[in-house]
Amino acid sequence: MMNQSALLKITLLLLAMYGTDAKMDIIMTKQDVLVGEEILMLCKAGAEGVITWKKDGEDFDDEKIFSAVDETSSKLIIKKAKLQDAGRYTCLCDFDSGHHDDTQIMVFVYEGPSFGSTKTYHEFLEGTDGVVPCLVTGKPVVDVQWIRDKQQIPSNEGRRVRQLQDNTLHIEKVKRDDAGTYLCQGQIKGRAIYQQLSISVVVNAPPKVNLKEEGKKVMAESETNVSLLCLVDGLPKPNITWTMPVTFDPSHHQFNSDRSQLTIRSVDRADFGEYVCTATNKIAEDSATIMLHVFEAPEVFVSAEQQRVLAGERVYVSCNVSGHPQPELHWLIKHNGQTVDSPSGRVRVVDNVLIIDEVVPSDGGLYSCIAVSTSGNASRDVAIHTQPGPPHNLTVRPGLASVLFSLKAQPVSGGTPITTFVLQWRQNVSEQWKQVKVPASDPLAIPSLKPYTLYTVRLAAINAVGLGEFSDIHNVLTQGIREPDSPVLLVDKMKVEGNSFSIPLKQIDDGGIPLLHFSVQYRQDKEQAEWKKIQLASDADSVFLKDLAFGTDYQLEITAVNANGSSIPTMFNFTIAEQPSSSSSMTKGSVVGIVIMIFLVVFLVVDVTCCYRNRCGLLMSIAVKLFGQKVPGVKRFEEGDGPTNGCREVTLKGISTPRGSIQQSGVQTITKEGEQLKEVTCDKAPLTKHEKTQP
Repeated sequence: MMNQSALLKITLLLLAMYGTDAKMDIIMTKQDVLVGEEILMLCKAGAEGVITWKKDGEDFDDEKIFSAVDETSSKLIIKKAKLQDAGRYTCLCDFDSGHHDDTQIMVFVYEGPSFGSTKTYHEFLEGTDGVVPCLVTGKPVVDVQWIRDKQQIPSNEGRRVRQLQDNTLHIEKVKRDDAGTYLCQGQIKGRAIYQQLSISVVVNAPPKVNLKEEGKKVMAESETNVSLLCLVDGLPKPNITWTMPVTFDPSHHQFNSDRSQLTIRSVDRADFGEYVCTATNKIAEDSATIMLHVFEAPEVFVSAEQQRVLAGERVYVSCNVSGHPQPELHWLIKHNGQTVDSPSGRVRVVDNVLIIDEVVPSDGGLYSCIAVSTSGNASRDVAIHTQPGPPHNLTVRPGLASVLFSLKAQPVSGGTPITTFVLQWRQNVSEQWKQVKVPASDPLAIPSLKPYTLYTVRLAAINAVGLGEFSDIHNVLTQGIREPDSPVLLVDKMKVEGNSFSIPLKQIDDGGIPLLHFSVQYRQDKEQAEWKKIQLASDADSVFLKDLAFGTDYQLEITAVNANGSSIPTMFNFTIAEQPSSSSSMTKGSVVGIVIMIFLVVFLVVDVTCCYRNRCGLLMSIAVKLFGQKVPGVKRFEEGDGPTNGCREVTLKGISTPRGSIQQSGVQTITKEGEQLKEVTCDKAPLTKHEKTQP
């Protein structure tokens, strides 16, 4: 009975802990209210009761400003807010259940900020001091702050641009960078209520003309245009005018949009002279002069800009030059930087004509005819193209049923890029050469040969002119083919996020030929689960699986595949954890579970106490079924300890029984052969007078 009472008290205590009283709350659209606006507050009690209001701890005298909405809520309305309406409002409720509760909210009433007659436009001359006032009013107290480019302007002494104590912005020795928009911000002190006024500051500066060059030399020709640049500085932006030595001609003279650049088209000798640029604004005027020198530029004419010749043929290219003064003519081999001045030799110049006898691949490239004079230089390029040279510094090595070529240096191109290589092979000299053409940008390899077979191979380059000479022949024994090694999973970098799984993937050996793809399959780690298969590109660096089942073990297998076959699968097991609980609050089921657990603990304590002290209860019954009456807990009686509560020991002399024990209701007898027989009785009743004197 005592145990049931304790259990009932614990249950009521838990229910009280998790019981919930009605919660009060005041709902208000905003706590900061402008003077003249309406204040509306709604108090929700959460249960039926009598609701009243207080302001700053005092009851309302006028109950017209608040009224009940229903049995559980009340509203308070102030039509036109005044500054004195600011304060702490308290909603109190005497619940029908006898419970009393209240809740509070602060209401702030403000006026402004406003800027009155503050000017929003100011002009200052560069180098002078500028003062920009800001007149701000408002209630309660208004803090004023100047802001530019989202940065607060400090009020520290010694700063060139700072805020004074009277909220005036002071700019010492105004610079061009000071021009722009400033914000005067007035903020109700302690509240996030502010107004901003944009104020423009304009900086004026006198014009200044800066010339990129005071003199300019140009060549007179129909296709030559010259631009004279007049860089003008000043605020406001100055207007630009030009004075020229010739009459203005719209077809010959052109200006850009602000007239800072004069372009003279098809310059001739008549354009020589002084050009004056003048800049003017409301502050002042400035000007500068550019001297234009006009010359006749050299010109170069060649008989052909490109010649395509076969190796062993002869090349002729003539060149003529013109200009004032008469230019000098020179031939230059551009691809090696050498000049050709001699009228003799295999490569020579005769009467301004370039001659090359018996062309070889190294003759291919660019040649330039150059005209040089005091008026300038001019040149014209001639491209000589021939077949490429033979490949040198060639390395040949065996591959998997293939032969691989590598070039330490490209063959001589013959003056035009090598586009293709011809790779030839045969097994003996009696066979015809077999060949394959490979683009110059691709790996040089002969594929699909016989494994472990000796081949004779060679290589040649092709350009736009044709096929060049072949390299020396090489003998090479091919290797056998093989499959790629198993892919490697970087287990230490594995990630499990929710029901998604990812693990980095690395392929050490592709088997000698490029991988085609990775084959991936996975399933739940249980019988008869179906495999899901996906295929990854050969350059994949990780495996990513999503939408997996929570609280589930998975099997994963990955195989690398090339043209020769598949690798041995890499197998991996991983686990997706249980889905986290969506709520951390204790439910009614949780409370019931806790009550049941407490009941079981109390029951177990009582039953154990009964078993070890009075040899009764459920545990004692189970122990007797398993061990007989000789159970743990009564061992001390067998070993001769004194009797305890409700027990007595009687020694029977002169009786000899076989080794063993005799069990009777309430009596346990333990015997030893040749010794005295002791009988222990564990009845609850006290010993009688007769029992105390019994031998």
